[in-house]
Amino acid sequence: MVRLGTPAAAELLVTGSLWRLLAPLDGYSRPSGAGLATQAAAGRCLEVLQAATPPEGRLRVRLLEDGYGCWLDAGELAGMAEAAARPLPRLLTAAAIQARLPEVLEFAAGAAAHPNHYLWGGTTGPHYDCSGFIQSAFAQAGIWIPRDAYQQERFCQPVAVSPSTLTLLRPGDLIFFGRPQRCTHVGLHLGSGRYLHSSGRDHGRNGLGIDHLPPWDTHPVASHYRRELRGAGRVVHCHDGSPLP
Repeated sequence: MVRLGTPAAAELLVTGSLWRLLAPLDGYSRPSGAGLATQAAAGRCLEVLQAATPPEGRLRVRLLEDGYGCWLDAGELAGMAEAAARPLPRLLTAAAIQARLPEVLEFAAGAAAHPNHYLWGGTTGPHYDCSGFIQSAFAQAGIWIPRDAYQQERFCQPVAVSPSTLTLLRPGDLIFFGRPQRCTHVGLHLGSGRYLHSSGRDHGRNGLGIDHLPPWDTHPVASHYRRELRGAGRVVHCHDGSPLP
């Protein structure tokens, strides 16, 4: 058992060990090569699921606040983390989450006010992907939700919505887009059908921007996502850190 607070070193990064990040790190989708999956902010905790082979390669980890699995470079983690205990999930009631939504919306507006571009896997800012932006906005208010858009859709309480039916939507709800088979995009509802989202170059704004669900907004980005509208959801509970499919 490594003593709590011990700095991470290559020989200590063994399967089952627990660490708290002292600096933000990139998490990858595979054990080698490019492919950013997520970014983990300083202060986050992780469990090593598979030690690096060779020792200076990547190790498989699970981020404990949201149960998200990814690969980290062992050389980057060494010296950038300390041994930690398993964190207890920070669970809130629906009423407590509702009371914190102004913090979520304030953070989102502040992020959009800074220069940024779309970054696949971007989670810590200023450059985000769609779901990384949403997760970060809630996490900074102490509300943990899953990492990816399709997971966020499953996690939320459904809210009925269409481009001409917005009455049930509240500020802070999430709006989901994609194909019939799968959710691929998410935005944060600001009110009256306005939503803030990080979208890419092909059908988006290459960063954070505001679009509208109602048909009067004929901008190409708004029109594209309106055609892909799947539904909306409300965050009414916190993620407990268990792994999600």
